[in-house]
Amino acid sequence: MTRIDRRALFSTGAAAALLAATGVSLDAAPKTGGTLRLAVPKDGSLDRVARGAMFDTLTEIAPDGTLRGELAQSWQSSEDARVWTFDLRADVLFHDDAPLTAQDIIEAMSHLPDLSRIETLTDHQLRVELTKAAPGLPFTLAEDAFCIARDTIGTGCYRATHLQDGRHFRGEKVTDHYKVGQAGWLDRIEVIMIPDARVRAEALCDGYVDVAALPAPNGLRERTKYRYHPSEHDMALAVADTVGLPRQISSLGALDNGRIAERWWMI
Repeated sequence: MTRIDRRALFSTGAAAALLAATGVSLDAAPKTGGTLRLAVPKDGSLDRVARGAMFDTLTEIAPDGTLRGELAQSWQSSEDARVWTFDLRADVLFHDDAPLTAQDIIEAMSHLPDLSRIETLTDHQLRVELTKAAPGLPFTLAEDAFCIARDTIGTGCYRATHLQDGRHFRGEKVTDHYKVGQAGWLDRIEVIMIPDARVRAEALCDGYVDVAALPAPNGLRERTKYRYHPSEHDMALAVADTVGLPRQISSLGALDNGRIAERWWMI
């Protein structure tokens, strides 16, 4: 699978306006269960969503634009921002039930720019030395290039049950995941690559998928059971009314820059 960028997930007023205009409560709580099916073009979206479902990074950018820990629960730096220490969560398992340790992080960070040395201090603590100051390192580590993975085995909310590179992905929810109650509301997610925008729109209209990315708008606007993001006249996504949308959606990526599997739900 190709490398993709899921770094910046910033808040957008367009998402709130979308929900308000379509009568969806801004306070609607996510619901658990169900399958979300997406039709996407041949533009890397399938890989982006699949990687966001399967893999985690040390840090992540929340939909409101704030930095928060993901696999790292805390971090500290020296005054010159050249030496960093990361404390990992102790409750994280890979999809094969192997526990996450600091040793698992080293390979993903081995191509970090200006890296001088990286070492494990304990099973859940990592020390990184750089040749230059990097005050923005925690933001850098939220990039998909630094996701923690062993082939298709990750620590994300969903494990792959079917993966046809660039064409089809199906993921099943991981039981007792460390994010339970905070993310990963769906039982499963399925992404299908359909090159033709008209066919993606037809798949949505016929009920074969719940979300169509960049669909052909002809015929959709006349139907009342769909919502459009960011707007009806600037249609990046057409969404069935059975899908629950978060209050904030990435302004830089309609599919939440790959985090849709964790953040969306079925009504």
